[in-house]
Amino acid sequence: MPAMSSTPSDKTVSPDRPAEGQRPKYRIEQVADRLQTTRRTLRYYEEIGLLPPAERTEGGYRLYSEDDIARLERIQRLKDLLGFSLAEIRELLQADDERGLVRVAFQHETDPAVKLKHIEEAERLSRQQLGVVEHKIAGLEKMRDDILERLEHYTRHRQELHDALEGSAASPEQAANNP
Repeated sequence: MPAMSSTPSDKTVSPDRPAEGQRPKYRIEQVADRLQTTRRTLRYYEEIGLLPPAERTEGGYRLYSEDDIARLERIQRLKDLLGFSLAEIRELLQADDERGLVRVAFQHETDPAVKLKHIEEAERLSRQQLGVVEHKIAGLEKMRDDILERLEHYTRHRQELHDALEGSAASPEQAANNP
C-alpha cells in the first residue's frame, strides 16, 4: 500500500491509512482475497473461537492485523495441508495462546520457583499438543498400512494372473511337442 501523507486536520484512522507507528489493518474482503477463502469462513472461525473477535471500525467492519492473518494462515495449513479437524486446531491454538501467556509471565517473574512452575506449565501444554499430533500421525500410519496392504494384495493377484496367462500360453506348445 502506498504511504499517505497526513495533514494536521486529517486525524481519521482507517484500515487503508493507519496512524503513524501503527500497523496496517485489513478489511474482511481483503483478508479473504489474500487467503483465497470466503468471508463466511473468516466469520465462522471467529464464531467458533479459532480467531479472536476482530477489531471493528466505527461502521462495524471487521479489521484484521498481520498477526490475525498469520493465525489464519496457520489454521489453513493445519486444516488443508495437514488434515487436522477444526476441534484439533482449536486445541492446538488454545495451547499456543496459553503458552504465550505463560511465556510473558515467565519473562516478568524473578522468583526461580515460580519460573520453574511456568516452565512446567509450558511443558504440559507442549505435551498436550504433541498428543494431538501423535494421534493424527497414528491415524495416518494406520491409513498408510491399510493402503500398503491393499497394494500387496494387488501385486499378489497380478502375479497369479500373469502365472495363469503364462501357463495357458505354454499349454498349446506343450501339446504340440508332446503328441
